[in-house]
Amino acid sequence: YSVSSEDRAPFGPRNGTAWIYTSEKDLNGSSHWGMIATYSGAGYYLDLSRTREETAAQIASLKKNGWLDRGTRATFIDFSVYNANINLFCVIRLLVEFPATGGVIPSWQFQPVKLTRYVTTFDFFLAACEIIFCFFILYYVVEEILEIRIHKLHYFRSFWNCLDVVIVVLSMVAIGIKIHRASNVEVLLQFLEDQNTFPNFEHPAYWQIQFNNIAAVIVFFVWIKLFKFINFNRTMSQLSTTMSRCAKDLFGFAIMFFIIFLAYAQLAYLVFGTQVDDFSTFQECIFTQFRIILGDINFAEIEEANRVLGPIYFTTFVFFMFFILLNMFLAIINDTYSEVKSDLAQQKAEMELSDLIRKGCHKALVKLKLKKNTVDDISESLRQGGGKLNFDELRQDLKGKGHTDAEIEAIFTKYDQDGDQELTEHEHQQMRDDLEREREDLDLDHSSLPRPMSSRSFPRSLDDSEEDDDEDSGHSSRRRGSISSGVSYEEFQVLVRRVDRMEHSIGSIVSKIDAVIVKLEIMERAKLKRREVLGRLLDGVAEDERLGRDSEVHREQMERLVREELERWESDDAASQISHGLGTPLGPNGPPRPRSSRPSSSQSAEGLEGAGANGNSSIHV
Repeated sequence: YSVSSEDRAPFGPRNGTAWIYTSEKDLNGSSHWGMIATYSGAGYYLDLSRTREETAAQIASLKKNGWLDRGTRATFIDFSVYNANINLFCVIRLLVEFPATGGVIPSWQFQPVKLTRYVTTFDFFLAACEIIFCFFILYYVVEEILEIRIHKLHYFRSFWNCLDVVIVVLSMVAIGIKIHRASNVEVLLQFLEDQNTFPNFEHPAYWQIQFNNIAAVIVFFVWIKLFKFINFNRTMSQLSTTMSRCAKDLFGFAIMFFIIFLAYAQLAYLVFGTQVDDFSTFQECIFTQFRIILGDINFAEIEEANRVLGPIYFTTFVFFMFFILLNMFLAIINDTYSEVKSDLAQQKAEMELSDLIRKGCHKALVKLKLKKNTVDDISESLRQGGGKLNFDELRQDLKGKGHTDAEIEAIFTKYDQDGDQELTEHEHQQMRDDLEREREDLDLDHSSLPRPMSSRSFPRSLDDSEEDDDEDSGHSSRRRGSISSGVSYEEFQVLVRRVDRMEHSIGSIVSKIDAVIVKLEIMERAKLKRREVLGRLLDGVAEDERLGRDSEVHREQMERLVREELERWESDDAASQISHGLGTPLGPNGPPRPRSSRPSSSQSAEGLEGAGANGNSSIHV
């Protein structure tokens, strides 16, 4: 069957739609994917009656006049039913295909859909939620357009930004499909008033199914986006970090995997395609092999189709694909996961989502007067202790109120100025004054902060995070320098480590700059020394030519000059080595010279001999 080979000529009695060809547009139909081929929405049709007797008479007339002949390839029966109890339509299509080889292949399609959406009170509540959803999508469309306009193509370098764009685009498509389907349903519901015509609910059902599919994809992507927010937790971030690190290795190995996989699929299609239904097409072979990997296979059919190649195919496929190649994927992921877990174990503890939630709950309880802060708890304990409070009593009291040991010890150590392990009324008053000043400073800082950028624009890199941490630590240090507020021991240690790393980095940079400057000075002095030596040698050659000395005397004179220069260089090298060994730099008259800056004595002598023998001024040093 093919659309181009359809016979569109009238046949039989030629007195109705059952005998005259109707186009797809006039029939308001659509193509259908059957078991053998894809059929168009055109053809010869007949509207059946609402009574059993009239319908039986119509079918008998079709049979009598040969409505089904040798050229018939498919017959469709379309009808719709409605269940008022659950407000559901069921659009049904029964298909019978007649292949050219003979026989009948039946198939069916049931599409239960809810076409009348707003009937009950809950339906109207869903309508209100849909309107709110549309407003949210409109807001996010404007936001995405502004961010893309500001950041250009750099905006799409983040995976989460691309995911946001996909969600917004699919949401717009879903809204358009829903509006189109609702308009078609309203028109068809008007046709129901005429009970003698067939209302074709195929198109509304089709668009409703497409709407459900797009909504399912949107929900899937929204759930995937949750990974962006649970990455605050170190354990949850291991999965995304592992997959991002091993993505290249998995992609490279997947190419080799699918080459062998498709080779086995082609083999199975050619060997078993004519006898086993699961291997009847190349696509079926691919899905059947995935089922073999999962253990769902009928080995008896393969063995019956080919008693030699069947067992060989099954054995080699399971061995190579399952025991070797598939486990290689697991090995790559397992190795990368071990590296990620080791790296996370070596990193310093950072703020996690649980810490943020715990601190937020604590602040909320304090503001609601359901829980007192540390200073208030200390004040109450101090009043109960008669003006003085030792460390053991304070620790026992505050532990019962939910404070940690580190927090209690840090506060007690900070304000116990006399070191007697007791907090007096004066020390407690100083604690309250410091807390009040810190609150005023925090209010001033919050009022002076600029408006933050959208958190959905770009993910912060590690360098940016470190810079922000340094800025935050610097700001906290300045604030603590002017205000003696309470600082935990962990925060103090973090700041000390950062300062040490900064000093070490600056020191290494300065030492490298000094080494470069010293090397440049050495190279400049060596260059001047070579120029001086060449000048002497050239002067000696010119003097010998002027006096007319023979070659032996000329060579001895050159060797003497070179030997003197070599002895001077060796003495300078020895002095520079002694200076470096003692750790004192040489003065400007005695700079260190690298040994590679002068030629060897053999090279100098050979060059001078060549110059003396040839009698020219081209001297190789």
